[in-house]
Amino acid sequence: MKAKAEFQVTQITENHVQAVKQLIADNPSWSRRRLSIELCRLWNWYSPVGQMKDMACRDLLLKLERQGQIVLPRKSAGAKQGGNRTSIVQVPHSTASITGELKDLLPLRVEVVEAKRPSWDLFKYLLFRYHYLGFNGTVGENMKYLVYDRLSRPLACLLFGSAAWSCQARDQFIGWDKKTRINHLPYITNNTRFLILPWVRVPHLASHVLGQICRRILGDWQEKYGHGLLLLETFVEIDRFPGTCYQAANWRYVGLTKGRSRNDRCHNPEVPVKAVYLYPLAKRLPGGGLR
Repeated sequence: MKAKAEFQVTQITENHVQAVKQLIADNPSWSRRRLSIELCRLWNWYSPVGQMKDMACRDLLLKLERQGQIVLPRKSAGAKQGGNRTSIVQVPHSTASITGELKDLLPLRVEVVEAKRPSWDLFKYLLFRYHYLGFNGTVGENMKYLVYDRLSRPLACLLFGSAAWSCQARDQFIGWDKKTRINHLPYITNNTRFLILPWVRVPHLASHVLGQICRRILGDWQEKYGHGLLLLETFVEIDRFPGTCYQAANWRYVGLTKGRSRNDRCHNPEVPVKAVYLYPLAKRLPGGGLR
């Protein structure tokens, strides 16, 4: 096992960008995956448990390209990546109505979904088919859950991924300045998808599921990536949802977004205003508060 890496995204300098440009120029036949693997080796970019941080590196490369600093190799024709829609296959499943009281479904079974497991295709398809945002894959560190009832009927899907790079409501509530935020972003994860399947209509189920996930995600993340988490966040479109299940599960409402995309730094496109909810996994956060 390799020693714990010291390399962090926050250490990227102009020299690193020039190294990426040189690798691309010297190796025009390399794929994006080959480029990210070589960079991980060059920068000794591994998780504390020795896992190459290939997906985090690819996420970084995409950000550099969006900023106009590099030009990545073109994707090969017909390539299928991770959770992209081209790789999603229809999975037969029951849509029979599930109603009644929460106690009738207990105990729930929560499964951590991993690629190449039988539940992976089902997870992708359910989000693609029934979540209003669909499913376009995962990049970087993430955690995926499928929740079943006591009869092994699927009830819900949850996806946690990269935290928002900047969120004024979050950062002001915690008390983070820019440097503190950047240093601790790897210890925040965003609940980017939460789907209760549309034929499941059981009062209090959503908040109960959130409660179970909040109690276990710290251990799951530690086991998968070799480091813990400080905070969970989510953004709820106020024109679509009241956020009741997050409130009932003791997530803290801290304000609204400004209706600006987290990924576009230049064109400032308008996006729906969202309510920001936080769930602390630590009593105090470095450089801030939030008991």
